[in-house]
Amino acid sequence: MKLVAVDYQAENAAEEFVESLRTTGFGVLKNHPIQQQCVEDIYAAWQDFFNGHDKDQYRYHVATQDGFFPASISEVAKGHQIKDIKEYFHYYPWGQCPLLLKQQLADYYEQANNLAATLLGWVEQLSPETVSVNYSQPLSSMIKDSKKTLLRILHYPPLRGDEEAGAIRAAAHEDINLLTILPAANEPGLQVKNTDGGWLDVPCDFGNLIVNIGDMLQEASAGYFPSTTHRVINPQGADQSKSRISLPLFLHPNPEVVLSERHTADSYLNERLAELGVL
Repeated sequence: MKLVAVDYQAENAAEEFVESLRTTGFGVLKNHPIQQQCVEDIYAAWQDFFNGHDKDQYRYHVATQDGFFPASISEVAKGHQIKDIKEYFHYYPWGQCPLLLKQQLADYYEQANNLAATLLGWVEQLSPETVSVNYSQPLSSMIKDSKKTLLRILHYPPLRGDEEAGAIRAAAHEDINLLTILPAANEPGLQVKNTDGGWLDVPCDFGNLIVNIGDMLQEASAGYFPSTTHRVINPQGADQSKSRISLPLFLHPNPEVVLSERHTADSYLNERLAELGVL
């Protein structure tokens, strides 16, 4: 199995994208509306932030989950015991953010959300009727004006050789949300789990946009769109001296949205955050 980039401008883009989601858990887009220069500028600015000494001034708020999460309290992936080798910042338009960096993120957040609504529309449009009947409302309307959609700026620092045995940058996990929108990172390492249990490298050509299914879409579609297991492996050789920056946008419905008979978006999110140990 191989992940192939779908041309966003092609006439059959929606069909090719949704088919890729169904068969691999990922859709990779090229020629999409997100400007590469915008992403490059964010990577450069936030590399300076993570290298600096002011980041602890923005330490995250436990109740609202906005702000800087240091490596010392980094997530432990569900089913694992060892912390990931990473630090990150949670940006919400209403949350804390360094003033000089805020407008840059706000512009990207708006662009990416607009594109995400289109992609969710594709998913809904191409869902079989037996699946779409489970959606409590149109998928794109689930995220409309949502204050829960999260932009995470992730920093995987250079490896020093003293990391805990068995620790990797991001252990195998599934995302919580509907879809995750991710510009290709500045370094490789992202892998997706095959249906046969093997691992497939996700194309990291700069300019590609990577989209994967989260648990909430799996829940809302009664399993038709399975949540994607993925990980970020440690670099090999000289590349261990390099940082890796990535910029996932996690599309979260409004809290009251009904995902299934078992869950609203709010109940599902709180359950998973408790499992991750960040609540």
